[in-house]
Amino acid sequence: MSGDATGRRFLTVMVVPDRGQETHTLRVSYRTLRAVGVLGGFAALALTLVAGSWWYLAARSARVTALEARVAELTEERRRIDELAVQMEAIELGYGKIRDLFGPGTAAPSEVWLPPPSTSPRGGGTTSAMPTTLPSSWPLTERGFVTRGLLDEDWGGEEHPGLDIAVPTDSYIRAAGAGTVVDVGDDPIYGRFVVVEHADGYTTLYGHASTHLVSPGQTVRRNEVIALSGSTGRSTAPHLHFEILLNGEAVDPLSLVQQP
Repeated sequence: MSGDATGRRFLTVMVVPDRGQETHTLRVSYRTLRAVGVLGGFAALALTLVAGSWWYLAARSARVTALEARVAELTEERRRIDELAVQMEAIELGYGKIRDLFGPGTAAPSEVWLPPPSTSPRGGGTTSAMPTTLPSSWPLTERGFVTRGLLDEDWGGEEHPGLDIAVPTDSYIRAAGAGTVVDVGDDPIYGRFVVVEHADGYTTLYGHASTHLVSPGQTVRRNEVIALSGSTGRSTAPHLHFEILLNGEAVDPLSLVQQP
């Protein structure tokens, strides 16, 4: 450390190399050192601010990414909701047709026939000339609403071996022809069901019932009430699943019975 005639103070640094080389002297005033120190402080502060800003921006960027992902999820949920709304509208339209069928303007269901009159406007296509053992009567005392026909493939690609007829819960289900009850039970798909065996290789099945009214081995007449309709088994609404089998093969029920 030294000074000059003006009173300024200096810091002198001497560098003495090995092997007798020339000595180097560096002389810096304290004012310069202070200026360098102040500049260094400003530089350190600037670096700290830059680093802090980087961390802040990185955090904000991560939050923006998370928000964008959430927006994408909400957009997908909204799309699914819109699709569900369209499906529900179609279902509501279908049920509206069913409600119209059973509304105040609909004629009252026919009486339970045991056996039916020889001629009837609600006889489901039967006539007195037809054998009573042939499953040729409409299996309900209600007209109902056919929602699905034979071998339709609009339900998960599966073939459908009969008719689905929408009717209110606890509507009368009746035997389409005279025969013998061969099976009564519960099934994961058909729900509560009744199977009636007729002559000439014919068998009828009545599914999704709420209540059985017959038992195996019981003889039934044509149009005798055998169960009440419901929504048991794999079912989304009250209806009757009606099958006609000839020697174990499904036939179109509408080829033998006529909807009133």
